Amino acid sequence: MSNAPVLKGLLVLLTCQLAGEVAVRFTGVEFPGPVVGMLLFLVLLRTRKPADSSALVAAPSLLLRHLHLLFIPAGVGIVVYLGRIADDAWPLALGLWGSWLIGFVVTALVASGLLRTVKDHA
Repeated sequence: MSNAPVLKGLLVLLTCQLAGEVAVRFTGVEFPGPVVGMLLFLVLLRTRKPADSSALVAAPSLLLRHLHLLFIPAGVGIVVYLGRIADDAWPLALGLWGSWLIGFVVTALVASGLLRTVKDHA
């Protein structure tokens, strides 16, 4: 595979991300700029319908094939702060389990309420 299509595709991806960041900053909307950029890229893909060998498909495919490399900095950060994480293990565990439990209960309550609403209207 030639590098030119990948570089063009990466340029398009970064341009979409920049456009998303600019749109969010100018409008003042509380929304992540990269997500807006991703939506712009999706619109671009849906309107252009590129071939599998085009730059718009080659760059994201390359990124997805090597996605595991993007987790290396996070792993290094965990190893660097392992002592601190061990010192704060109980608060971290309680925070993780507590937030999971709250999310689980809220989801169950919302689902129960929606089921009651559907049964009442049926």
